[in-house]
Amino acid sequence: MFLLENFIQAVAFTLDSLLSIYFWIVLISALLSWVNPDPRNPIVRFLYGVTEPVLYQIRRRLPFVVAGGLDLSPLVLMIGIQFTKMLVVKSLYELSLRVSAVVPGHLRGV
Repeated sequence: MFLLENFIQAVAFTLDSLLSIYFWIVLISALLSWVNPDPRNPIVRFLYGVTEPVLYQIRRRLPFVVAGGLDLSPLVLMIGIQFTKMLVVKSLYELSLRVSAVVPGHLRGV
């Protein structure tokens, strides 16, 4: 059963890492939108290419996030990322601990 526990922990760690990286990408992309960077820059194209599809969906489904020329969709996305990390990732870690606790002692080698 330790394989299942380790697998769940690996999934949780990978998901946590990917969500953290995406959080920083969204933050950097939002900060770059304030300074009007060169759109032909490959880094800027990458950042916008990774974030704009998700931000577009947020703007389309929640039209109130763009008010008075201020786009709050990156903030909504970053809150969603943090919520996902707190709900899903922590639940996966907790599940991995419970999987190891459920296994009877004679199967764990105790």
